[in-house]
Amino acid sequence: MQMRRLGRNGPRVSPVGYGAMSFSDFYGPTTEGASHAILDLMRDRGANHLDTSNVYGNGRSETWIGSYLAANPGARADFVIATKAGITKDADGKRCFSNSAAHLEAELDASLKRLGVDHVDLFYVHRREAERPIEEVTETLARLKAKGKTRAIGFSEIAPASLRRAAAVHPVDAVQSEYSLQTRLPELGLVQACAELGTALVAFSPVGRSMLTDHPIRPDRLSEVAFLKNNPRFLPGNHEANLAITDRFRALAAELGEPAAALANAWLLSRGPHILPIPGTRSVGHFQECLRGGEITLTPEILARIDTVLPAGWAHGDRYDAVQWVGPERYC
Repeated sequence: MQMRRLGRNGPRVSPVGYGAMSFSDFYGPTTEGASHAILDLMRDRGANHLDTSNVYGNGRSETWIGSYLAANPGARADFVIATKAGITKDADGKRCFSNSAAHLEAELDASLKRLGVDHVDLFYVHRREAERPIEEVTETLARLKAKGKTRAIGFSEIAPASLRRAAAVHPVDAVQSEYSLQTRLPELGLVQACAELGTALVAFSPVGRSMLTDHPIRPDRLSEVAFLKNNPRFLPGNHEANLAITDRFRALAAELGEPAAALANAWLLSRGPHILPIPGTRSVGHFQECLRGGEITLTPEILARIDTVLPAGWAHGDRYDAVQWVGPERYC
């Protein structure tokens, strides 16, 4: 396994990490034991990049990581842990965003307590508060780093222009964004800005919320996942069209003797040494398929074949609906 860096001067991380949103019930029910089995596999395979957030399961993801660390003395050294804050609720219980210094530090302190650690390796602003200058927020993150509560700082779902403004204040170690063969928007500026600034681009949903795997979610199972029921790519018509198109990708993966998820993650890794996919899953077997992507070197011929079966712009439907788009920055 060839390790990569989490930012220009950051820690060395495995090429494929893990997104611990799946330690909540976001994509279906799971258990603490099943989540700990994923962490066992990470240690066994040398996969150390572990990404979570204070809002995943209302803190449950962090709590289960914390219980694993408590039950396995010495395991903390085997993980590069990232968490996030910035998504909250107003007095009426409606989702909103806060990037104030007081809010971010209080939420980070609560995350550290749930995780049972004295610092995280990376702390992100999960969503930007549009009214607050990003320069001010970057200064807040820099102070948290100076206090030793985080080793590195980052932002999730921001535009290239916002990244450049933040990086003018303090180096930004990572930006997290959805990026995959299904969602290639980051190639219109974010991939390039991150490379230029020495910022890691952490790619979530690298297997397209199952669409780029050997077992994509089928229409009869959509009722089990609230998020996907309203997601444009999984609406009737779009969903069936996307399944038919990605069948070509599954066929190519089978011809190559690789799991489709492995091929999808390997493609992302080929986009640049600063790209770090973090697939999430409740299944140890599926995560093994994702990790396989970090062991594959794709030839120019195979990359050309992938582009033929899944050309840029193939997906039917936007990646978010109107409600889901509240928070992420659009930039083209």
